[in-house]
Amino acid sequence: TRDCPETFGQEETFRQQYIERMAASFPTGQFENWAMCRTLFAHARVASDYRPSENTVESWAILLHNGGWYAWSQGRYEDAQQMLDKARKVRKRRLGKDDVATLSSTSLLASVFRDRGLWKVAEKLFVQVMETRKAKLGADHPSTLRSMANLASTYRNQGRWEEAEKLEVQVMETRKAKLGADHPHTLTSMGSLASTLWNQGRWDEAEKLEVQVMETSKAKLGADHPHTLTSMANLAFTWNSQGRHEDALALMQDCVEARQRVLGPEHPDTLSSLTAVSKWCEITNNESKRVYGWFLVCCPCYREKERLASLEG
Repeated sequence: TRDCPETFGQEETFRQQYIERMAASFPTGQFENWAMCRTLFAHARVASDYRPSENTVESWAILLHNGGWYAWSQGRYEDAQQMLDKARKVRKRRLGKDDVATLSSTSLLASVFRDRGLWKVAEKLFVQVMETRKAKLGADHPSTLRSMANLASTYRNQGRWEEAEKLEVQVMETRKAKLGADHPHTLTSMGSLASTLWNQGRWDEAEKLEVQVMETSKAKLGADHPHTLTSMANLAFTWNSQGRHEDALALMQDCVEARQRVLGPEHPDTLSSLTAVSKWCEITNNESKRVYGWFLVCCPCYREKERLASLEG
């Protein structure tokens, strides 16, 4: 039997209404919205496979952007890449490549590429976003500074320490002057600079920054905020490099427990912390190896990140 045209039309109307409702309901991917995002994400994925009409395509792009943002924050990089790539293409076609919304989707997509190890691809996009934002918004605009920080992270991942440090110092000093030393964005840039210093073996300088970032993040954001947990992990890595193995292990164990609770056991950051704990237990011969040692057996193919850093979308 043939489908009734009236029935098909009703289904299509429902799909377009569904896109509109989901776009209005699905929040941005910030930590404070994760509970709502988690509840709605499966529905957002359904809507992402619909073909939007010309009337709903911009709402569809908003939904895909926010859904991809959340997926990226959860380490679900394949979902994030698919959703953000669609959002970027729609926005580029409808709004232009230099529009604020298009640049935002491009930046998040570049962040996904970076976290998947596609650093040259990420670098190309980050440079494009940074240069456009500089021209349109100015060198000191928060969005421009965020682009500079993201570009610096790709330099760091490629071992281009001096280029990364130069950008990170510039971002940090500008944020200190404009936002204050205790602002979360300033703390993020301090943590990123510390990561670059750590990679150069400048552990005392890195530690000084990381202690400040961790303590201030705990006070300002809370002990379970993902940025606080990143600062804990970074400081633990630095202590381990300095030979303070017991201190490093204790701090990383605290980080593991919090990340399992906040991010989930399969999040890339949780797995990275678990890998560090398992390796460091071998050094310290600590009894906690019995608790965490299963990880290397269950997840033998997991590769630890070279170095954690505060990430900016």
